[in-house]
Amino acid sequence: MSNNSKTIQSALISVYHKDHLEPIVRRLDALGVKIYSTGGTLKFINDLGVNAIAVESTIGFPEILDGRVKTLHPAIFGGILARRDNANDMDQLSKHGIGTLDLVIVDLYPFEDTIKSTNDEAEIIEKIDIGGISLIRATAKNFNDTLIVSDRNQYADLLQLLETKNGSTDITDRKLFAAKAFMTSSHYDTAIFNYFNRSAELPVHKVSFNTSKTLRYGENPHQKGTFYGNLDEIFDILNGKELSYNNLVDVEASLNLVAEFEEPTFAIIKHTNSCGLASRATLKEAYDAAFACDPTSAFGGVLTCNRPVDADTANAMNSLFFEVITAPDFTPEALEILKSKKNRIIIKLKQALHTTKQFKNLLNGVLEQDIDWSSEKAADFKVVTNIQPTAEQLSDLEFAIKAVKHLKSNGITLVKNKQLIGMGCGQTSRVDALESAIKKAAAFGFDTKGAVMASEAFFPFPDCVSISGSAGITAIAQPGGSIKDQESIDEANKNNQAMVLTGIRHFKH
Repeated sequence: MSNNSKTIQSALISVYHKDHLEPIVRRLDALGVKIYSTGGTLKFINDLGVNAIAVESTIGFPEILDGRVKTLHPAIFGGILARRDNANDMDQLSKHGIGTLDLVIVDLYPFEDTIKSTNDEAEIIEKIDIGGISLIRATAKNFNDTLIVSDRNQYADLLQLLETKNGSTDITDRKLFAAKAFMTSSHYDTAIFNYFNRSAELPVHKVSFNTSKTLRYGENPHQKGTFYGNLDEIFDILNGKELSYNNLVDVEASLNLVAEFEEPTFAIIKHTNSCGLASRATLKEAYDAAFACDPTSAFGGVLTCNRPVDADTANAMNSLFFEVITAPDFTPEALEILKSKKNRIIIKLKQALHTTKQFKNLLNGVLEQDIDWSSEKAADFKVVTNIQPTAEQLSDLEFAIKAVKHLKSNGITLVKNKQLIGMGCGQTSRVDALESAIKKAAAFGFDTKGAVMASEAFFPFPDCVSISGSAGITAIAQPGGSIKDQESIDEANKNNQAMVLTGIRHFKH
């Protein structure tokens, strides 16, 4: 054996989750490893017919405080932390009759699962692990001599190690498991901090993900891409190839957009912007109207709706090439139709997105902000023109505001009968955005006469109002707040247009 190789002669096993533990126990027993254990784990091991020694009999002290204190004792931590090449450490162990521990297998109380399942603070607090986290840190710290297994997801790696190296480990093995252990402990502590910080609101940003997924690439093939998080909590992928970086960005944008609507609504997204959006009495009608908004841009898009997809809707969209479809559900007939394209990604949502914060890495730090969930209703509008908007115009203005807040600034939406007939986005001037929207509407056969318009930010000059009046647009929604608001209002009155101020800006950079 090399100088840094260690043979496992003793092990402490104390785990909450006991699934997949049996092969490990049997392999350790076959290798002649002396096993120490506690509580339910001790019973589990003994029930396998494997002899395990109770920790309390070793330390001469019973578990106390309903199990809150089991392993927190010098006889345990001394055996873990003693440096085997330090004569003083080993003399102290000998003096106090403490044996060394070469392997520790321990996991942590399911704190994150508990906060998802209950609001009972007493129950949550009891799932803050003390002994386990201490064992993990101590064993990982002394990786020169000890091996730490801190999660059941590492059992397969441990078993392979025990079998291929016959119960021995080298420094590379131990250091790798130590790194995983500190990953486990830091993630756990982050979850606990974030729970307490819900009320404390300390000015600290902590985030940790214990799952990740390597993507085909980033925004472009020469960029690496990784998703950190657990997509399985949100949706099931029923068909198609792996999601890409761009797919994920567009899927989130589409889900956030469709979440704004209560009626059957269909959205078609390209590069996070909606090129098609409509609400109708049925999902099939909503799809037809959304596709008609811009059939050219719909090619290769991400499709999203807020109702289960039926066969009629699936047949209507099946001839279109698109990357992804997300929906709350699919009928068996619809699913069979859509699966006819093997690479088409079909996503069934498990739950709506409930995120409240948004983060973006920037310069040498991270920006945080509240997600913009504000959508102004007709009751919030302040009518500032001589012309009062009709009930139909108010309904379309609500729709237009929901649509424009999800476009890149500068953004303009033109809406008629809850259908996005034209939009301009990502322009450096609002005039460019409006002219783009009018041009797009005309290109696909829409008449802007009688349409409504929404702007995500105020008009600095009355030019957009003048242009919209010439296009026959009859009602306008904008947040207001410009020092020249009155000039825009006067222009709307001149054009016999209704104008409402919402008081809320929706910049999206």
